Amino acid sequence: MVRVTSFGLDIGATKTLGIVLDADGAVLAQVREPTLLGAAGVLETTARVVHRLRQVGEPHGPIGVGVPGLVDVRTGSVTHAVNLGLDGEVLPLESLLAERLGHPVVLENDVNAATLGAASLTGADDLAYLSIGTGLAAGLLLDGRLRRGTRGAAGEIGHLPVDPAGARCQCGQRGCLETVASGAALSAAWPSPDRPAAQSLFAAAAAGDPAAVTARRTFVGGVAQAVIMLGLTVDVDTVVLGGGVSHLGESLRAAVAEELHERGSTSPFLASLGLADRVRVLPDDLPVAAVGAALLGDDRRLALG
Repeated sequence: MVRVTSFGLDIGATKTLGIVLDADGAVLAQVREPTLLGAAGVLETTARVVHRLRQVGEPHGPIGVGVPGLVDVRTGSVTHAVNLGLDGEVLPLESLLAERLGHPVVLENDVNAATLGAASLTGADDLAYLSIGTGLAAGLLLDGRLRRGTRGAAGEIGHLPVDPAGARCQCGQRGCLETVASGAALSAAWPSPDRPAAQSLFAAAAAGDPAAVTARRTFVGGVAQAVIMLGLTVDVDTVVLGGGVSHLGESLRAAVAEELHERGSTSPFLASLGLADRVRVLPDDLPVAAVGAALLGDDRRLALG
């Protein structure tokens, strides 16, 4: 058994991914387990993953854990983690995990963890990680420091209303950006029982299906709008497209870049910002959120940024 640098866990609604990083940041091992929901289920799932990771070695620092929901990094608690069955309670998850694992734990929001992972993998220190999953949210790394906001809501751009007559959002508002630019929006616009909606839609649009072309234009326009919002509010050097929909890879980046170029063609101001050139997508086999969580465990100061 070797002594390793750090463990990182990305706890999601369907699966929990754990990784081991060595001193050079290389992934030595990956472990996946189906996520059991509820407080007891999350603790049990995490314990299983860490047990398997410990067959490789022991971490020298705290175990980093990324979870959905609003995370208070000073108290180690999480709220509104609806996808994990933790809605309606303030759960001191950091201390509960530390007790269960017999090892210190650092807790972070999963999108923030992914932001740190993306920064490490790209070498950028001024970056927005635009997570396009079931919902839409951005993690912000500004001049090398995570920006969470006073209520942990920094980067929740999916809940910015863009259409007063639009669909009702789960947050209670109407016409939020998330209602057009998210995995859930794609599934509603283009149901696909046998493959991911994003892949099915883009394939149909590439084949010339008029309805698919329209649905793709709406979705891509929403993602481009999110990039513009990030450019006009925090003006980061790099916007990384992440989350489940980013598995589309280069086809997604190219479509968003084309949309940004098109909008710039009628706005010299937008064109001058060069937003299309700032957009990147990472290979979909990189465990970005788990890497970021491991980095949190490797340096406690990051968790208090």
